[in-house]
Amino acid sequence: MTQMHSHCSLGKVGRQSLAVAFDAPPLSRDAGLLIIRALEGPLGILAALARRLPDPRNPQFVEHSTERLLTQQVYQVLAGYADANDSQQTRSDPLFQLLADLEPDPQTPLASASTINRFAYAFTRRHSQPDEPDLDVLRRSCQTDRILILNHFLVELFLRTRLTPPTQIILDVDPTGVTVHGDQALSGYHGYYRQHQYFPLLVFDGASGFPLACWLRHGTAPAGLGVVDTLEALVAQLRAAWPTVRILVRADTGLATPAVFDFCERETLDYAIGYAANTVLERKVATATADVELYYRIRGRRDPHVQRYEEVRDYQSSGWSHVRRVVAKIERTPQGSQRRFVVTNLEGTPEWVYRDVYVQRGAVPERPIGELKNGLEADRLSQSGFCANAWRLLVRVLAYALVVLFGESCVGIKEVEKAEVGTLRKMLWKIPGMIGSTARRVVVRLSEDWPFNELWQRVWEAVGRYVERIREGPVLPAQEGVPM
Repeated sequence: MTQMHSHCSLGKVGRQSLAVAFDAPPLSRDAGLLIIRALEGPLGILAALARRLPDPRNPQFVEHSTERLLTQQVYQVLAGYADANDSQQTRSDPLFQLLADLEPDPQTPLASASTINRFAYAFTRRHSQPDEPDLDVLRRSCQTDRILILNHFLVELFLRTRLTPPTQIILDVDPTGVTVHGDQALSGYHGYYRQHQYFPLLVFDGASGFPLACWLRHGTAPAGLGVVDTLEALVAQLRAAWPTVRILVRADTGLATPAVFDFCERETLDYAIGYAANTVLERKVATATADVELYYRIRGRRDPHVQRYEEVRDYQSSGWSHVRRVVAKIERTPQGSQRRFVVTNLEGTPEWVYRDVYVQRGAVPERPIGELKNGLEADRLSQSGFCANAWRLLVRVLAYALVVLFGESCVGIKEVEKAEVGTLRKMLWKIPGMIGSTARRVVVRLSEDWPFNELWQRVWEAVGRYVERIREGPVLPAQEGVPM
């Protein structure tokens, strides 16, 4: 084995010799993540979840607790380490040891990639106990229970962190294709997306973008698969906490199924759901379409983007138990003519329903899904097992929940409150820091010339105030909200 040099000479710079010495204190490139720990740690978010997660390992031989494994995975995702193999870089990093409530010590590293992967599969070498089911059954039960528990926990975390109980909630429901590269279990080729994929279902709070549910589904799943079950569980949790809250379901055309409409009406939920064009609807708005075309021919040069909003009150699709209201946007531009439809039980004007309610999906869920994929690499589902990939996806969704809470804690700090994950990493999280420890304390030293020093300290103070407000509990809700 080649011996590592502790001192390397690199010639001279002017009259001075130049050398490299490997004798600096431990250095971490992710010291800024302590600001997330200042939010998550005092609220006990990961600790509370870890206590609920089933773990079939024999406690006598567990070196890395469930909480430390969960903490390590979530903070690796936030730092941009997308794969379990990246733990080989972080497990001896003193900063990640601090995040996991360990004293910095290279002799006590965090979990390796193999340990993290075994945890995803709920693998254990122990034997079944006399009063337990077969070990394979127990492992699969642990995997599925974790998925259920984490989905339930997301809603609890949302409820707990609302400073003011809302009078209304928008549930943005959206499936998204996640490309796979291999033979992952239950992946498949989807004709619409033209790729081998999984097809997870996600639900976000329309106001904040907070993730409320994430269910991995097989690659060829219909868009509406599991939507009613997911909404039923969410509505039950939300109304148990806020019995009078008004709930709106917002979704795209793939979820416009009779089952979803019937559920919303049975549970007295508002809804605005996109609907695919068909010959019947086109015929019902034909007169309005002709008017728009005539206007465009006469005034098109002066007004090249013409829009008109109409409603259809007597439309009943096959499979519907009764007629429902459909609003239509009729548009003529230099690129051509198009009609778009939304099924709704809201009573506002067609323009209001379409522009002020339905089209706002551009902010949520489109932006959160983009952040999950681009910022947190949630589309890297490279495990071979389906439940292991579901867990992998949920860890990223949990990390995104912390990002949303971080943004909420920084309201009023314009550089941060709406910043994307990539921007937060560059400005606040990816900070080189020297970490030293004594018998009494650990000190993380950052450069005094770092350009975001003042911003980081402002954010630190804002996070502290936010944590205190959460601990104090919510204030009374406002008497009036924006009408739906």
